[in-house]
Formats: sequence, C-alpha cells, structure tokens
Amino acid sequence: MPTITVRTRADGTKSYRAAIRLKRKGKVVYRESRTFDRKALAKDWATRRELELQEPGAIDKVRHRGVTIGDLIVRYQKEFGAGFGRSKAMDMERLQTYDLAKLDALEIRSQDFVAHVAERVKTVKPQTAANDLIWLRGVFKTARSAWGIPVALDALNDAAETCRRERLVAKPAKRDRRPTLGELEKILEYGKSTESRRTVRTGDVILFALFSARRQEEITRIRWVDLDKRTQSVIVPDMKHPNQKSGNHRRVYLTDEAWSIIHQQPEIDERIFPFNSKSISARFTEWCKLLGISDLHFHDLRHECISWLFERGWDIPRVAGVSGHTTWSSLQRYTHLSQHEPHDKYLNWHWRPLVGTFS
Repeated sequence: MPTITVRTRADGTKSYRAAIRLKRKGKVVYRESRTFDRKALAKDWATRRELELQEPGAIDKVRHRGVTIGDLIVRYQKEFGAGFGRSKAMDMERLQTYDLAKLDALEIRSQDFVAHVAERVKTVKPQTAANDLIWLRGVFKTARSAWGIPVALDALNDAAETCRRERLVAKPAKRDRRPTLGELEKILEYGKSTESRRTVRTGDVILFALFSARRQEEITRIRWVDLDKRTQSVIVPDMKHPNQKSGNHRRVYLTDEAWSIIHQQPEIDERIFPFNSKSISARFTEWCKLLGISDLHFHDLRHECISWLFERGWDIPRVAGVSGHTTWSSLQRYTHLSQHEPHDKYLNWHWRPLVGTFS
C-alpha cells in the first residue's frame, strides 16, 4: 500500500508526499515518491504507479532507465573482451562512435536499428553492416540474461528481419579464390631472392599453410613439444571456433608435405614457427602487390589446401582431420571436387621437394 505524508510549508500551505515501497520475498526491491499540492492527486498517482510497477519487468525497466547502447558495449567489453577476436574487438570499438550508441537500450525502436544499417550500407558492404547487428545481438542477449537489463531485444530482432528482407544486410560471400601454380611460383621465387635463412622464413610458412590448411595465427602458435611422430599430428592451441574463443586446443593431422616442412625448421624456440602472424600476412600481401597478383589473401591458402585434398580423392572425415573442422557441413561445398577422377595439382611441382631449402 502507498503511504501519503502531509507536510506544512513555510507559507502555511500543505504538500502531500506519496511514497511507494515494493517488496519481494520480504525485501524492499523498489522505492519511489512524488510530492503534490492536493491529497487526491497524490493518492491517484500512487495507486496508478503501483499498478504499473506490478507489470512483469516494470521494476527492472525503471532501475535501468537511461542505460544507453554505448554503456552496454563498454560493460560487455570490460567483462568479456579478453575473449574477443581482433575483428570483433575493432568492431565493438567502432560501434561506440555511432549515434546509435547514444540511444536508450530499453526504449530503442526497430526503426532506429534499420536507420543505422541503412546509413552504414552507404559506405560499406551489406555483409559488413550485418556484423553490427550480430555483435549488438550478442550484447543485448548478455544484458538480458547476465545483467537482468530488459533491453529491447525484440526490436533488434525485428530490425534484423527487415534488413534481411530488404537486402540491407547479407551473409559473407564464400571466397573461392585459388592460387595458380604460376602465382605460387612467383611468390616463392620472390621470397627466395629477398629473404635469407636468418630472417623470417616466409616462404616456408607459405608452403606450410598451403599443405597444412592452417590459419596464420595457428601456424605461429604450434610447438615442438606438441608434435606426435606416431600419428603425424600436432596440437593447435586456441584453434578458431565459432562459439569458443579460447581454450579450443585441437589435435590435427599433418600431410606428408607439411610434416616435411616442419622437420626442416631449426629448433631455436619452443614454437616451430616463432614469427609474428601479422607480419607474415603483411609480407604476403606486400609480395602479391609487388608481383601484380590481385585478390589473393593468405587465408586463401587454407581453402586451396582443402580443395587439393578433395581433388586427390580424400573423403570428408579424412579432410576434417587435417582442416580441424568439427562439423562436416562446412566442408560440403568442396565435395563436388571429389566427384571427378582423383588428381594431384602439385604432382611433380618443383617446389614440392624444395620445401625448406631457402638460402
């Protein structure tokens, strides 16, 4: 029940303070009060307000009134940012710079999200704009389940559906770029002529990526101690996983070519390739640019290796043992390659036996 307290002002007039106090399991969970000049107004407000606060989630809405999307992003980064990948961390920082970040996270409307995406696609691809909604959905879900903040998740979901329907956002396109033998030979020859064995051996790393399907970050994390000679395999620490950002240590098998490259590396560090992954990628990109090779990324070497294995007649389980895929659905797009007569693109390729021979 609300309480009405009468007070006499200095000028002799009276004020009526209506106070609401709500309890849950014997504990006071919310207090609110307002002052009026008339008792009837105080009673009417208190009765109406108490009924409003009985609605599911009403108290939480009042508690968190004024929390902005930017506030949520900052908290999300602080509590969970250690597990973010580089691209997610950068996107989260960028999201805070938009007008959207200033809006109330509880009162924001679906049209606010749609307007944000419509503005973004003026300068970026629909695939990039889609990431904004993906990251924001993660923030909103965490706010609801972990922090008890009744954010407008339904508005975000409605906006995402509208953006998909109107093609304002899109899924990332699957890259099918494969290097030709000529392109690989140009890159490796250039590396051989510009690098000595005392510097970062980019050529060896490129060949290892080509024949192991490992990502650049994974290559620079694998260690000598994690090699298993009996199974010709290695543990890859923190392998990329869609739902597990760290601690996903996986043992993968190595092709004969990848195994050979490893054993031609000097044991000068606990890591087999003790290099900076960003430097490797930057050097690869630089070489491609200098050599006039367009639209070839270091990550395309992983796609090339998987394609090569299927072309040789390997089945999905065997390829997954090398690539590290935990679900075979991601490999379905390659299966058409195994429907033809098996062939080896790199058979008798002169760089195949020359792995690790930079001088």
